[in-house]
Amino acid sequence: MTSDDLSGAAPAAATPRFGANYTPSEGWFHHWLDFDLDSVRRDLDAIASLGLDHIRVFPIWPYFQPNRTLIRPRAVEQLVALADAAAERGLDVNVDGLQGHLSSFDFLPAWTQTWHRRNLFTDPDVVSGQREYLRTLAAALADRPNFIGMTIGNEINQFAAGPHPDPDRITQEQAEAWLRQVLAACEEGAPGRLHLHAEYDAAWYQDDQPFTPAQAARLGSVTAVHSWVFNGTAQRHGRDGVATGQHAAYLIELSKAWALDPHRPVWLQEVGAPAPLIPAADAAAFTETTVAAALDCADVWGVTWWCSHDVSRSLADFPELEYSLGLLTNEGRVKPAGAALARLAKERWEAPAARTTAVVVDVGADAGRRARCGPGGDVFEAFARLAGQGVRPALVLAERAADAGYLAERGITEVVHPSDVL
Repeated sequence: MTSDDLSGAAPAAATPRFGANYTPSEGWFHHWLDFDLDSVRRDLDAIASLGLDHIRVFPIWPYFQPNRTLIRPRAVEQLVALADAAAERGLDVNVDGLQGHLSSFDFLPAWTQTWHRRNLFTDPDVVSGQREYLRTLAAALADRPNFIGMTIGNEINQFAAGPHPDPDRITQEQAEAWLRQVLAACEEGAPGRLHLHAEYDAAWYQDDQPFTPAQAARLGSVTAVHSWVFNGTAQRHGRDGVATGQHAAYLIELSKAWALDPHRPVWLQEVGAPAPLIPAADAAAFTETTVAAALDCADVWGVTWWCSHDVSRSLADFPELEYSLGLLTNEGRVKPAGAALARLAKERWEAPAARTTAVVVDVGADAGRRARCGPGGDVFEAFARLAGQGVRPALVLAERAADAGYLAERGITEVVHPSDVL
């Protein structure tokens, strides 16, 4: 990854990777406070037994960096021990740095809050601390063969706009400047690894989000998409609706419309079956439909399911759906979605054919009209309608819809506008 463009050159995996976002069975992510490597090993044994090949790991930022100039050595050692335990079980490791936000809870260091309140993205001291933290974690793992690379943080864009109750407001230009700085810090710590950033779908759907589709699809080694059908998709289309089963594929194709490289790899880094919109009885079918649709898109690096283990009912105040998202129960029993993902991981996946029909995405160069791409928007609904008719639609930005060379490189032979479909 070069420091000037930070676009990376990571190829898509020859065959798609299958993994899980690791949610510890004991103590959830608070396990870092009472780190028990034996418990971690049991969890990793269960994940590996599903035939998965990687995990995404979540240090809790204030636990690791409680003061701007203190990155706890013991916490870093525990992260490395977890990565080594994963390697013993054939699991590669991606590490999220700035946690940040997980399962409805915010975890921000005290040195960014209340009496020390300052903008997470623009304050020079805060950004300097973030850079040092990310560089330190990356450097600690740089010599581990099973270290995939760093993700800047989990859905960090939720801190920059509503509906967060206390956002750190920034411009698109400030968001990009911040991303370039923190990605560069990861590269300094572990040169040549796959370093990326990951936003929740407001980056693709929310008009006033300062983190943009262009940033998501052009900065970092790979584009990450997080697909959650509780964003209005399942409410509008139902648990069995075409749009619900195709939502992850739609986000992948939307990201490809924004990418400068027609073959930039895309990582379906978070996807899950949220109850009650996806009832437990339908979780396996939803898993199979979602993964099959996603892997019918070109250049998919891999699929990482949310999450490995259910949250324990002994922990309070989580949204109800968070207690049941695991591939495994809190006790380690494989659930139907886990069995389904295990079957999918064993399949042989061929590279998909080109998608020859593309829907035009006209939201402005600054993505100021990107709500058209969300559930109920004409771009979203046109894609869903075509998919329901058996078409395998792609998406193309309006400014490239007449670029014959670009369309040919993507295999697109027909361009339609949402109004043509709807």
